[in-house]
Amino acid sequence: MAQIGAVLGREFSYELIEPVAERDEAELRASFIRLTEAGLLFCRGILPHSSYLFKHALVQDAAYGTLLRVRRQELHVRVAAAIEANFADLVERQPELLAHHLTGAGENQRAVAQWLKAGRHAVSRSAHQEAISHFGKGLTALSLLPETTERHQQEIMLRLAMGPSLLITRGFSSASAVEAYGRAIELCEQVGDKQNLFPALWGLWLSNVGSGRFGRALQMSGRMLALSEGEGDVGLRLQAHHSAWATHFYRGEFAQSRQHSDQGRLLYEQEKHHSLASAFGGHDAGACARNFDSWSNWLLGYPERALVTGAQALALAESLAHPYTMMEAFTRAGFIRLLRREPREALSLIDSAVSIAAEWRLQMPHEPGILRGAAMVDLGEVAEGLNQIRLGVTAPGRARDTAYQRATLAHALYRIGDQAGALAEIGEAIAAAVEGGERWWEVELYRLKGVFLYQQDPDESQAWFDRALQVAHHQQAKSLELRAATSLARLWAEEGRRSEAHQLLAPVYDWFTEGFDTADLKEAKALLVELA
Repeated sequence: MAQIGAVLGREFSYELIEPVAERDEAELRASFIRLTEAGLLFCRGILPHSSYLFKHALVQDAAYGTLLRVRRQELHVRVAAAIEANFADLVERQPELLAHHLTGAGENQRAVAQWLKAGRHAVSRSAHQEAISHFGKGLTALSLLPETTERHQQEIMLRLAMGPSLLITRGFSSASAVEAYGRAIELCEQVGDKQNLFPALWGLWLSNVGSGRFGRALQMSGRMLALSEGEGDVGLRLQAHHSAWATHFYRGEFAQSRQHSDQGRLLYEQEKHHSLASAFGGHDAGACARNFDSWSNWLLGYPERALVTGAQALALAESLAHPYTMMEAFTRAGFIRLLRREPREALSLIDSAVSIAAEWRLQMPHEPGILRGAAMVDLGEVAEGLNQIRLGVTAPGRARDTAYQRATLAHALYRIGDQAGALAEIGEAIAAAVEGGERWWEVELYRLKGVFLYQQDPDESQAWFDRALQVAHHQQAKSLELRAATSLARLWAEEGRRSEAHQLLAPVYDWFTEGFDTADLKEAKALLVELA
């Protein structure tokens, strides 16, 4: 009886062991009384509604280890049959239980399908670490089957199902995710599976974005847009635009990013498309479209619209009660507050995101130490903010936002008087932006370098401000153009070129129609009054 119980697991019910044991009821009850009295099992409840727990895992292991392989396999067969025949609700609630016994029974074909079901069930509960384990066991069982087209199709399904959980728990630059999606693409092309090729490409695209390879990401996004164009599947078109709005944003193409996010918002229907989150990045596309729309709006010069669309993303995420989508919406809402130079509000939102990430064991889309540190520096807590930023910069798996991270570190170093360190870091940030194609913060990189150089070499400082203004104009990044124009106007004012400074800054300030209570616009207005 101990051996049979060990096959069932560390804990098992009398109701389940009874059909598996195939023993007389009196003998069965007597056996469990003896095992309980011997202290090997703990009994909970009263027969026949009792359950049993091995006193220690080592006791279970010892009992299981004494079984011969054939006998062990036979028992797993009987357990699987009993579960399927008598405990349909258990199969639905804990599909991994049946998968485990089918694996032990050597029924690998059925085990693979059941492990896939178990993994998907775990994903539906946002239990992503558990899901990865289930999918992995499915791949192990699959490796024992003959190599056929059917086996390749099953591997594609397992790899695609596992990918989002790997990205969510290990970060978008996860090597495991790259392997999963790369293998799925290879198999799709080998067997001619066009239906699954799109999600496989999407997963690899996301990994490229997470790794800061935006040139490759743009190529993949273009391929997905082309694939989805001729399809009647609105969900695929939505996800193609999903890839495009993120890619164009990071490349500094904000107007194009907003065009694609607007398209995504038009295509998105919550009831139809939220279920796609599990296959496409682990987050809801409708909320993501609003997040990026918010981000683009701020950069394009609409600070109030940025708050409105950010609030819409948060409201949608909370209505869905989807942990990763909520965490991402809080993070990006905090980011917007940082861009608007509202550090207290930013910290509150970032803390909410961190709490959700900790509770569900999720990897945040942006390093929280960087964001917290940036807020602290803005609040005047420069030393503690610098410590937070340094920890964030050295955190593993943070290839995306490298330029922003290093720029934030450079600014903090400058604030404590380390000009050499600030210049070194901003140089690294500029190099990273050029190498990876991450251009969304490019204007600010050049402006900051101009700020850092002003006392040392005003002429070179002006050259960097000029470069910042040129790129801002090209990107239509009016909020960053205002910062650069304010910095250059201040430099000219100190050189006695007050009229030129006013002529430079006034038209940029006058372009704005909203956000006049934000710090950047207030500073620009105060300088204009001083220059008048």
